Amino acid sequence: MTKTPLLLAALVVAAPAIAQESKAAAPMGAVETLRRNFVYVGQMVTRSAEQMPEADYAFKPTPEVRSFGQLIGHVADANQMFCALIIGEANPSSGSAEKKTAKADLVAAVKASYEYCGRAYALADADTASTIKLFGQDWTRLSGLVLNNGHNWEHYGNIVTYLRLKGQVPPSSQERE
Repeated sequence: MTKTPLLLAALVVAAPAIAQESKAAAPMGAVETLRRNFVYVGQMVTRSAEQMPEADYAFKPTPEVRSFGQLIGHVADANQMFCALIIGEANPSSGSAEKKTAKADLVAAVKASYEYCGRAYALADADTASTIKLFGQDWTRLSGLVLNNGHNWEHYGNIVTYLRLKGQVPPSSQERE
């Protein structure tokens, strides 16, 4: 019988810890999952833009593709376009970042685009079921976030290639080295 009070005391002491652990293990919502992913790829794109020497911003692996600077500008412009649609605003960008050539201007544009998108990635899951027009089709806002994320990862893959061709180690590989 002396085991019962001891067991009850252990449960009383352990209950708050168990409750905290179950709160921490609660499943993450869809938007939060995408937000974390977007923040990470944004850090990789931004660090890449900062890392590439300005002299290499005009570099094109082949004549048919964007230069490194145009690629950074394209990511900035696309982020503005996607996120404006998702939050239901007019696009704050004139699509002109891709036309910029100075490294400082392109780094500032890409940083501003990720900051702007923070509002789209702050939506509640329930607010992402409504539809938007994107590329002439109806998509949910959640689909817009998924497409924006995919677009960023697609172009980070391009950026990695450009960096490697210029003898640079991409930020995502630097973390492991």
